[in-house]
Amino acid sequence: MEETLSQEGEINSIPPTSEQLQEIIVNGDPPIPGSAQNPTSTGSDGPDSEGESGSDSDSEDDAQQNLQLQTLEAELSSNPSNYEAHVQYIRLLRKMGGIEKLRLAREAVSELFPLTPTMWREWAKDEASIDSGPEAVHAIEKLYERGVLDYLSVSLWCDYLSFVLKSDEMVCDCSSADISKARNLFESALTAAGLHVAEGIKLWEAYREFEQAIFQTIDPSDIQAYRAWEMEQRNDLAVESSDLDGVASHIVSAYQRALEGYNARVHLEEQILRQDMPESEKLQQYMIYLKFERSSGDPARAQVLYERAIADFPISSDLWLDYTRYLDKTFKGGNIVREVYCRATKNCPWVGELWVRYLLCLERGHASEKELATVFGKTLQCTFSTIDEYLDLFLTRVDGLRRRLSFTAEVEDVLNYSLIRETFQNASDYLLQHLKNTNGLVHLHGYWARLELSLGTDLVSARGVWEGLLRICGSMLEAWQGYIAMEIELGHINEARSLYKRCYSKRFPGTGSEDICHSWLRFERQFGTLEDFDHAVQKVTPRLEELQLFRLQQESKSIVERENPLKKNAREKRKPGSDLIQEQSPAKRQKDAAQTSKKLYGKDKAQDSNLVEPNKVKEINAKVENENSKNEQQMKDAMTGKTKVYKDQCTAFISNINLKANCEDLHNFFSDVGGVHDIRILHDKFTGKSRGLAYVDFSDDAHLAAAVAKSKQMLLGKRLSIARSNPRKSRKDLSGHDSQMEHVDAADHHIGGSALNAPVETSKEASRAPQSANRRRGNVNIEIMGKNTFAVPRNVKPLGWSANKQETEGDGKPKSNDEFRKMFIKN
Repeated sequence: MEETLSQEGEINSIPPTSEQLQEIIVNGDPPIPGSAQNPTSTGSDGPDSEGESGSDSDSEDDAQQNLQLQTLEAELSSNPSNYEAHVQYIRLLRKMGGIEKLRLAREAVSELFPLTPTMWREWAKDEASIDSGPEAVHAIEKLYERGVLDYLSVSLWCDYLSFVLKSDEMVCDCSSADISKARNLFESALTAAGLHVAEGIKLWEAYREFEQAIFQTIDPSDIQAYRAWEMEQRNDLAVESSDLDGVASHIVSAYQRALEGYNARVHLEEQILRQDMPESEKLQQYMIYLKFERSSGDPARAQVLYERAIADFPISSDLWLDYTRYLDKTFKGGNIVREVYCRATKNCPWVGELWVRYLLCLERGHASEKELATVFGKTLQCTFSTIDEYLDLFLTRVDGLRRRLSFTAEVEDVLNYSLIRETFQNASDYLLQHLKNTNGLVHLHGYWARLELSLGTDLVSARGVWEGLLRICGSMLEAWQGYIAMEIELGHINEARSLYKRCYSKRFPGTGSEDICHSWLRFERQFGTLEDFDHAVQKVTPRLEELQLFRLQQESKSIVERENPLKKNAREKRKPGSDLIQEQSPAKRQKDAAQTSKKLYGKDKAQDSNLVEPNKVKEINAKVENENSKNEQQMKDAMTGKTKVYKDQCTAFISNINLKANCEDLHNFFSDVGGVHDIRILHDKFTGKSRGLAYVDFSDDAHLAAAVAKSKQMLLGKRLSIARSNPRKSRKDLSGHDSQMEHVDAADHHIGGSALNAPVETSKEASRAPQSANRRRGNVNIEIMGKNTFAVPRNVKPLGWSANKQETEGDGKPKSNDEFRKMFIKN
């Protein structure tokens, strides 16, 4: 390739002929293929729309055009972000000649999207064809000025320069003032695209031709004076090259540097200018080229190459992110960086990180609150891929407001804490449905509460923020921890203790329930009295035991499932309520349970050690064996009548109790009756929550009758139902005593529960009866495990048994499964 020397020592291609130069200055060159894709669709720079207008207008009549116009207007009214609809609307208006609508349509789309160089050229030509007066010339110049900012386009710059040189009479007459105007415009063009290795020569040559035309108007005497001055400034001529004889040495040196720079880039230029290269590979070549330019240390060259890449790949978010990072690092803010961020968010409005960094750039540049609020408002109209991007934008907005209120000496009149509170409220409303029960929402409210204290100086509002979060995320341990931490930090010990009392019994995911209990104990050690600590221990100990037992059951269940994967898979495949399970007899289910337990905890314990850690297996087995021993002992005690049972001689059964009521509430309710001996509230076995049922023992029938008379009275908003406990005498439990569960069975018929397994909360006056003593025969829910477990079969009678004939066989001891099986076979 032949080269020539530019005015600043840059190496360029050989200049065009005079005819070519005139064509370039007057008409500009065609757009570069792919250099101005629109943000939402490719190929917007296709053929000239003017030619399409002529061909399409011949094939469509006015009625069809009007119908199509109405359709596009309706679409844009409902969906203004439809870029392709904007493009079709503008093309149709050009065909129909509606200049006013066309002007408005172009303004509307330019507010939302960057326009391609072809669209700007068409706009300027349409306006120039209507009016050529001074006002029109000024308006068209403004259009070009806006157009060259969207994408780097040498063609558009040539159009701009050509229009000014032809339309401004003062420039044509070489007036000194307008010559300065033209020169400033050329300098702007060279700053923007003069370092464009492939096409920058067009601008340099146009500038040189302009200066040569001015040179022809200079008086010859002035020329001689200039030459004399130049001779005085000349240094020693270069002797290294005969081709440069007569050229000043500093020019020769600049030429050599430019030539070396071109040789270092020529192979990179060839790669990005290849027409047969896939888009992905071309972008990769751009990135290689950009890495070279960044390492060369010339920010101007790197920026021009970034602009060239953006023109070819306008919707590559990675490219925009890389470009803006480089500018942030190199220029540290300023109008150049701000203008690039504005274009980046127009091309890729769906990238939240670009908006966040745009807001930070405006803050660094000390932008006004009005401009910051405008940009932030635009972000809420965008659609991002993740909800975290919205959260990051809200937090960035709050960060900026906080910094300006806290650290800026001169605060604008419009800035006050109410803006921060409003932003937090909008964030909470906007993100709640997407961030419920997430750490992001907890972080947002924690930040909000801190600023309510530090900037808003409002403790009530800070607590209101946490209370509002607990209403929607009360199952999150982090929410309670944040609230408690704030109260402790403020020295509000009683308030923190109150929060612990509210949440220690809640069920949190993972180990959260245990963590909050231990946290309360640590809190009382550090801040409470001995009585406070003892009270906390009394509260959390039953809760920790319950959680430990539940975890033990889960671990045991997990071991069983891992040992029997085939049975587990079969259960998973079987539908709930399967007929196979329903048809299986109770005796069969009991037999299977005994065999499974025997296999698990007897012969196959060695196999379990291969599944879990040996120490863990031993610990679990020991706890399970201990539970089995307790169950067997309870069963024997019930059969021999050694256990304590409650007799319903003077007992009232109460239902429809408020689930929050406790023994103290019931005791107070019957305080006017008197004679209360014991109160037992039934609780769910697994959740530990009240089931709304209770037994109250009275000292005599008189007090019991008075208590029954209070039926239908209110307690904690619930109308109690009180009746004398009167179980059916024919139903006996294992110890031979009357069952206490008659009324519970009736209540369970309505609520679908089972009181047989429900823990019972008793008052302080009475001891807790063994749970097995209150169970009816036929519903004893004892987990059968261990190597020597026996079961009393239900509803099994020997052959020949009758009510009038007593059993004479056997020794009265419980039969094992094998003994019962042999008995059946024998019979």
